Amino acid sequence: MQPTLILLPGLVCDAAVWTPQVAALQAQAQCVVPAYGLRDTLTAMAEQVLSEAPAERFSLAGHSMGGRVALEVMRLAPQRVQRLALMDTGTQPLAAGEAGEKERAGRLELLALARAKGMRAMADKWARGMVHPERIDTPLFESVLDILARSSPGQFAAQINALLTRPDASTLLPTIQCPTLVLCGREDSWSTPAQHAQMRDAIPNAALCVIEHCGHMCTLEQPQAVTDALAAWLQR
Repeated sequence: MQPTLILLPGLVCDAAVWTPQVAALQAQAQCVVPAYGLRDTLTAMAEQVLSEAPAERFSLAGHSMGGRVALEVMRLAPQRVQRLALMDTGTQPLAAGEAGEKERAGRLELLALARAKGMRAMADKWARGMVHPERIDTPLFESVLDILARSSPGQFAAQINALLTRPDASTLLPTIQCPTLVLCGREDSWSTPAQHAQMRDAIPNAALCVIEHCGHMCTLEQPQAVTDALAAWLQR
């Protein structure tokens, strides 16, 4: 029987962000991409992932907000996770003071735009910081907009709440015992390589992979490099 690989998408993304990896890795694992629905906390999302996961152990990879959901899964049921991949993500809670207020205001401004003009209009503004600068206004950029536009303002509001109320997961990292891959794009300005190096250093025996010529949307921007890294991780 094939092992199960659960792939967790990021903020208002769907299974399409994992399409290249699912196609390439299906010989190695049964790939499952959960949907979060209208769940509005990372804990609720993690509980739903665990309800969909096989009772035996499984591999778990999370991208962006999905990485934070993966860490909540690790907090709730570490014994069920055989290996872990954290991709273009972070561990810190909402910052105190001005920095946190700036993040909150920025997210709520995007939500207001989504409600007023639709998800695609919001996505066109938001996604320009998501990909490598050379990929803006390319067919790949349009495919990212297509993914975001399939979501709804209601889902966006729920997931923004989940991120604004996110727990501090940094203290969890030293407790992770399974083989762990930490991966990000070299030009990810949201979740930087330096941040991922710190995560790698905090997790026992973790490996760091930085994908060249790549922004935040690594699974679509550099699908082969990401797939190769995940294939090697599945062999660990």
